[in-house]
Amino acid sequence: MRIGIPKEIKNGEFRVGMTPASVREAAQHGHSILVETGAGIGIGATDQDYENAGATIAPDAALVWERADLVVKVKEPQAVERARLRAGQTLFTYLHLAPDTAQTSDLMRSGAICIAYETVTSNAGELPLLHPMSEVAGRMSIQVAAHALEREAGGRGVLLGGVPGVAPAKVTIIGGGTVGANAALMAIGTGAEVVVLDRSNATLRSLNARFGARVKTIYSNSDTLEDHVLSADVVVGGVLIPGASAPKLVSEAMIKAMRPGSVVVDVAIDQGGCFETSHGTTHAAPTYVVHDVVHYAVTNMPGAVPHTSTYALNNATLPFILALADKGAQQALSDDRHLLNGLNVWAGKITCRAVAEAQGLDFTEPKSVL
Repeated sequence: MRIGIPKEIKNGEFRVGMTPASVREAAQHGHSILVETGAGIGIGATDQDYENAGATIAPDAALVWERADLVVKVKEPQAVERARLRAGQTLFTYLHLAPDTAQTSDLMRSGAICIAYETVTSNAGELPLLHPMSEVAGRMSIQVAAHALEREAGGRGVLLGGVPGVAPAKVTIIGGGTVGANAALMAIGTGAEVVVLDRSNATLRSLNARFGARVKTIYSNSDTLEDHVLSADVVVGGVLIPGASAPKLVSEAMIKAMRPGSVVVDVAIDQGGCFETSHGTTHAAPTYVVHDVVHYAVTNMPGAVPHTSTYALNNATLPFILALADKGAQQALSDDRHLLNGLNVWAGKITCRAVAEAQGLDFTEPKSVL
């Protein structure tokens, strides 16, 4: 099969769909791989590195999209890329379609087979292709919050860990999943006071067993959420409903009642965000202020650390890439129910229930299209 790796063009995105090591694996399976020139520059991989791994270098993106049977990316295709999709072509990347009606319409119109990393599942009931980027984003959330708290960045001028004689900052984390657990890990390391809210008692027990008294685990309801948001210096939103729009858990009224110079980091912004005042930003202009609260809502947080992110992502995606290339999309999807859960669009039909419900579109059972 012909696999295409275009250079990412979303603002501030430096990851790449396949590393040279992954390309070598695919080449050993007998596939031809076409990589756009400069696609790997963000991870320190040169065109020569890709050629040495068995790829052919394409002079531009148009040639990659034209010739590839399977296009492997990282971020959702931008408008110019969506215009290049064709019927029968397979796209494998993050899509985050629920809040993105324009992208959904374009993908349906293309007739392509579109498989989203973020809805592929596992036997353990996890999202294995979202997991590594959630780890990165969770850890980054504390890193960016620490900077945003600085006075020069618009924050209260508070050091997360404080110093002897001065209290540390309070970090409230909404959602105790992969993002929340990794945010807690980093926040603990700074010496901050850390609170995690979740509605799953099992998740709270797991966090308590892992972190002990270093993290306060709180069952999330209207009262506890408001209490711990309003008293926080930093609030990290890491709530996820697979494939669906993120719930707006923090209202504008709550944001308005927070202390001036507080910081909110919306890790759920790819799925629409869990703060009512959130809108997507870029690494070039990552923050904005609403009601004197600094908002960080970059839609591709892991793109800021592309080396770590790309290699972590490829560790998870490579087996699925090889399955799609070795068998073709239809057979690979038929053979693996977890990969089938990643199917969002098939030849103009929406095959992800959460996306269909979020946009009021007809849902087609994915098995039926096979």
